[in-house]
Amino acid sequence: MRYVFTGKNMSVTEGIKERAAKKLGRLEKLLPDNAEAYVTFSENKHLTKMEISVPLHKRVLRAEVSNEDVTTCMDLAVDILERQVVKYKSRLRDRRRRSVATSDELTFIEPEAVESTDNEIIITRTKKFALKPMDAQEAVMELELLHHSFYVFRNSWTDEVNVVYKRNDGEYGLIEPQ
Repeated sequence: MRYVFTGKNMSVTEGIKERAAKKLGRLEKLLPDNAEAYVTFSENKHLTKMEISVPLHKRVLRAEVSNEDVTTCMDLAVDILERQVVKYKSRLRDRRRRSVATSDELTFIEPEAVESTDNEIIITRTKKFALKPMDAQEAVMELELLHHSFYVFRNSWTDEVNVVYKRNDGEYGLIEPQ
């Protein structure tokens, strides 16, 4: 497994890199050998924030943790990623969900003995609605009027389906297809 470390508002020392690589070593047995982990440390006042992204075939595993202690951030983030990997693998192996779409993903993940979970995804409600053409600013206004965390709309400039969402920092984000 390969690690890429970056720091925002702080320098990532060799000691931090070694400790993070040691903690992330717990994930090596669960992930393919060619997997890459992008680790970003940032410091804001007294809090340290650690973000880890591990791109896999068709999926990205991601954990983001903020804490006063760097070591605690590492432990919490690795725990989150470990749960995601186990859940992801068990879902791929579940025979009820196995299809052509997921069978090729399973070949990119090393087969391991993973405890199976009975977390079946159940969709309880389906909603259909017309996509009105509008720009992103109008979509944000609709989002606020409806008091939702996201809003799906057809972009009047590109004629593609987009999503605006409210971020944790109070700002807004826009998701566009490639």
